[in-house]
Amino acid sequence: MEMKKSTLEKPNLLEQTEKSLEEINYWTWSELLGSLKQCQEFLPIANSSGILEKCLDSLVGRLALTIEASPCASTSSTDSSGFRFSSDTSTESLKNSFSRVTWWFEDLIILGPSLIEFVIKSMVGQKIDQVIISRFLFYYQKSKFYTATTEEKSKILETVIDMLNTLDRSSLSCKSLFGILRVALSLNIKKSGRSKLESMIGYLMDQATLDNILIPSPNGTNYLYDVNLVLRFLKAFLHRGGCQTSLSSLKKVASLMDLYMAEVAPDPCLKPLKFLSLALALPDSSRDSYDEMYHAIDMYFEVHAGLLEEEKMNICFSLNYEKLSAEVCLHLSQNAKFPSKTALQALISEQFKLKNLLESTNNTRSCTDSPCSLPKTGSKDKKDEANEQVVLYAGKLDLSADNEKLRAHLQGMQWRVMELEKVCRKMQTQVAKIMKSKVPSHRNARSLPKLCS
Repeated sequence: MEMKKSTLEKPNLLEQTEKSLEEINYWTWSELLGSLKQCQEFLPIANSSGILEKCLDSLVGRLALTIEASPCASTSSTDSSGFRFSSDTSTESLKNSFSRVTWWFEDLIILGPSLIEFVIKSMVGQKIDQVIISRFLFYYQKSKFYTATTEEKSKILETVIDMLNTLDRSSLSCKSLFGILRVALSLNIKKSGRSKLESMIGYLMDQATLDNILIPSPNGTNYLYDVNLVLRFLKAFLHRGGCQTSLSSLKKVASLMDLYMAEVAPDPCLKPLKFLSLALALPDSSRDSYDEMYHAIDMYFEVHAGLLEEEKMNICFSLNYEKLSAEVCLHLSQNAKFPSKTALQALISEQFKLKNLLESTNNTRSCTDSPCSLPKTGSKDKKDEANEQVVLYAGKLDLSADNEKLRAHLQGMQWRVMELEKVCRKMQTQVAKIMKSKVPSHRNARSLPKLCS
């Protein structure tokens, strides 16, 4: 338009623009927003000319000063919705604090997704609290959806996911990410966006709840819940960008997965391999007890009565029998839904634990009191010897307060040993019937009488 040339008739537009930009620090907030709104209409030109950068620097700089002056800018939880300060806070002062941090949320909604990317990058560059940035992005997505078309919603969601993915994971709200996921499942967003969102959620799985992960299966599938999606969450959680996962976080997720397995177990369409994948997804160190997993497997076997013995055995391999309680071991040994081999393993494991406990008690007594010498008689079998040890130790302990408790505990152990012996005898009878129809190996025939020792 030849308006960059100096003429007497026409003003030099380029010079006037540069002079105006030099005074940008004196522009009002409304003038800055108006300039940014005009920039998004000619985004490539505004970006290449440097006008966009100057407007962003000025606007974000003012936001940074406001946020730094707020007493609660970085102290609130990532899962608390700070932008809903009008209803979620308990005191007037807290409302005012949130108001000073988030007053600009509504103003920036006028900007489109393409320009919001530049705004967020500028905020990150100027070290604005990333908790505040993530809250703004969640607010932006919800607010823009009210009037957006389906195509516009996909673009908004992809932009929000991309920007959230640039932030530190600790600044994100797990609950809000699941909210975005449920929206994303109904929209046709890019696969890369879905992967980024799943990775972010997986990183925060130790903050998730059962309701969060009970996500219905995709259209076209006949099972109730999207187990594959949860398995991808777990994979992302274990990797965590190469970071070492803490034991406390592992235990939280393991407890969550035990609840999840109990929820999906009654699904008649859930395949054995999928259920087994859930059981094996986390390392053994993540669980102090396998009782809850046992109950989930018990429920799965009850619903899927037609499973082959091999399929049941594969699922049972996920159990650590040493981490089952005595009550669960007893229940398993009498549970007809489980393979007979697992019942025997449970009994052997429980007897081994009782033996170790008795030996530990014996060592403790020998260190603190005079040693108890038990007569060794070759005529007594191991069962009677174990019972005699329990009775002798319980009888010879001093009746102080602590020893009284220990004596009661040992007497309880004796009762449990007797109960296990009864169950073992039943098992021997059942196995004997099976062996009549099958030819047993010499090794198994020799090992059966030792199970009740």
